[in-house]
Amino acid sequence: MQAAPYVPRIRLYQQWLRATRGLAFDDYQQLWEWSVRDLPAFWQSMWDYFELQSPTPHTEVLADARMPGARWFEGAQVNYAQQVFRHVQPAHAAGFPAVISRNEQGVQRELSWPELRRQAASLALHLREQGLQPGDRVAAYLPNVPEAMVAFLAVASLGGVWSICAPDMGTNAVLDRFRQIEPKMLIACDGVRYGGRDHDRTAVVAELKAALPTLTHVLLHRNLGLAAPALPGCGDLAEACARTGAQVDAFTPLWLPFDHPLWIVYSSGTTGLPKPIVHGHGGVVLVMMTACALHNDIGCSYDPNSWGERFHWYSSTGWVMWNTQLVGLLSGTTCCIYDGNPGGSKEQPDWGVLWRFAAELGVTFFGAGAAFFGNCMKAGIDLSRYLGLARVRALGATGSPLSEEVQRWGTRQFAALGIPDIWWCNISGGTDFAGAFIGGNRELPQQAGVMQCRELGCAVQAWNEHGQPVIGEVGELVCTQPLPSMPLYFWNDPDGSRYQASYFDMYPGVWRHGDWLKVTPEGGCIIYGRSDATINRHGLRMGTSELYSAVEALPEVLDSLVVDLEYLGRESYMPLFVVLRAGVALDEAIKTKIAGAIRTALSPRFVPDAILQVPEIPRTLSGKKQELPVKKLLLGQPVEKVVNRDAMANPDCLGWYVEFARERARG
Repeated sequence: MQAAPYVPRIRLYQQWLRATRGLAFDDYQQLWEWSVRDLPAFWQSMWDYFELQSPTPHTEVLADARMPGARWFEGAQVNYAQQVFRHVQPAHAAGFPAVISRNEQGVQRELSWPELRRQAASLALHLREQGLQPGDRVAAYLPNVPEAMVAFLAVASLGGVWSICAPDMGTNAVLDRFRQIEPKMLIACDGVRYGGRDHDRTAVVAELKAALPTLTHVLLHRNLGLAAPALPGCGDLAEACARTGAQVDAFTPLWLPFDHPLWIVYSSGTTGLPKPIVHGHGGVVLVMMTACALHNDIGCSYDPNSWGERFHWYSSTGWVMWNTQLVGLLSGTTCCIYDGNPGGSKEQPDWGVLWRFAAELGVTFFGAGAAFFGNCMKAGIDLSRYLGLARVRALGATGSPLSEEVQRWGTRQFAALGIPDIWWCNISGGTDFAGAFIGGNRELPQQAGVMQCRELGCAVQAWNEHGQPVIGEVGELVCTQPLPSMPLYFWNDPDGSRYQASYFDMYPGVWRHGDWLKVTPEGGCIIYGRSDATINRHGLRMGTSELYSAVEALPEVLDSLVVDLEYLGRESYMPLFVVLRAGVALDEAIKTKIAGAIRTALSPRFVPDAILQVPEIPRTLSGKKQELPVKKLLLGQPVEKVVNRDAMANPDCLGWYVEFARERARG
């Protein structure tokens, strides 16, 4: 019997709209315009289409459309974990696992849907017995392993508020985040294996325990199986997940208000501590399912070979794409996760690691940061060697703009595998609202270097310097209507001033995202990088202030400034400018020391591409570093357009940067 032709999920949704609402649209542009013009009707359709459940009805879809402050689905009760566990029996009966994982040592594990639920229920019961109440924060310091997913579901099921940092982050960076939220419990690992080496993290965990006085309970995941004499009083995560019996079988997640806090993620500005952003259960479920099911075309509609949907997006737990990987569970999809270095080790570089993983597991959707695909191209990877990749039907990229050259390279590689026009689902969104503003649509034509469309429900525009929407021109990316997943608030921001300043200061009532965007006449979108000074390295965002804290703690460094240059079709470049003490020269020893300080305090991912000694750092009259003007200079804009010398404390220092920009342009 011949298999039925595959029907993209966005087309299935449009067929459903026609059948249930009497709504028909000539093209995607019309569908998008309706979705942002009639927000209540669109988001109600998402609730109904995904058959979301609530023991109580909502009184209104959108009670208040202000930004910030929109109120969604008041009266409804939801729980992220409840939505996940709806798939336990159907998916299990069909023979599809929930999670398949692999690490650098090649150890592969598989969690069935019933086992995922059992472990999460066991851990939830343990945490409840230890005093976890709805609204309590649980901090996690875990790698991309099944235990992290289990722990998240356990915390969410109880109404606890989850917050995770990746174990490649140093103590200071982690404490800058966790101190703000005053966690009641900590779930941490003893270490990680990355790049062929074991990295003991027991000392970091001990420092976290000592520096977080609100902790009442700590669980340790023995990821490396290390003895941990420095960590007395910790419970064992494996034991907490091992319970069986009637109590576990009877456990059900709590029904929670639509806007009950789900997790706290962190997005840094250019000054101060990382911003602790709180998202709610209902908004995340709705928006992430819309993005992943309709725009990424990920779901539990199984392919003709009966492999099922197998979704992989390479990420560390410190990137919001880890949260996105989790969304596969919301729709009954098998999540395929890899813990380790996608490029092998320093001694043995190998950019085929993830491709072999995907080929051997039969991955159907393969996602990664745009930089990963660029590295594979530079390394000369031949994907035709991995025949199992013929099951891949979509490639996802985000984190930075994907160049035309790299996309064409990937398309040629998959053509050699017998897939002549592989679909690239290139997306751009943010940690800030746990979603994507711009993404894919399998029904639309592709053009290398251009993302296909603005996503449904996202009233995204490019605004010029006069605050007017423009087509075919580069402008500020703004969103003029609220989304259900926009932050509820920032933690410990009682008057909302920090939240307001982060997104609404430039255009009151309109979300300014901080990206340069061009919307093409055909409806496609091109992102040209950040319009602010946030560092975005390999998909991970970090505020410049965190890097300055590490660098300027060195006795040799008096001042510093860093800019992250990312632009379409060219390699990203992040130089660090330093002012050194008198008599100190920037030799290799000093460069190594600076790089080491960044590696230790933040992550190896934030080590700059170049370190340069400068006479002065440009500052405003109020003493603020002028990162954005320097960034714009290096992107080729004239100095008179990027800075007001009268507003500077030291305008004479600009000459060095202007000359450096000229040399870069000539080179």
